[in-house]
Amino acid sequence: MDEPRRGQPQQQPAIRVTTMPADANPYGDIFGGWLMSQMDMAAGLVASRHAHGRAVTIAVEGMKFHAPVAVGDEVSVYADLVKVGRTSMTIDVQAWRRGRHVEESCLVTQAQFVFVAIDEHRQPRAVAG
Repeated sequence: MDEPRRGQPQQQPAIRVTTMPADANPYGDIFGGWLMSQMDMAAGLVASRHAHGRAVTIAVEGMKFHAPVAVGDEVSVYADLVKVGRTSMTIDVQAWRRGRHVEESCLVTQAQFVFVAIDEHRQPRAVAG
């Protein structure tokens, strides 16, 4: 994920949400932490589905913010499983924004999230490749 993709992903987003005033600073810009949490939720959906059970975030790598997000924007988060280890899964995540009354979208954030599948005792467990 060295360079941002030029076009919006073709698959359906894992999460789509409208940003609200509670998610923003006094200037109307969305908090980076709020956006990161949406990305973590999207990656978690992919990880738990692949692991057929509980999976937890262990790392976020290469977080890049490309453009701001404003109150009222629609944020679509795309998550793609790109690597599976014995217990871990690496997921590429991109967040795109769309203004409320326009069709054009813009890549705003991207990162890789690493998850580990865990058992009922919260210990790492193997996942299928």
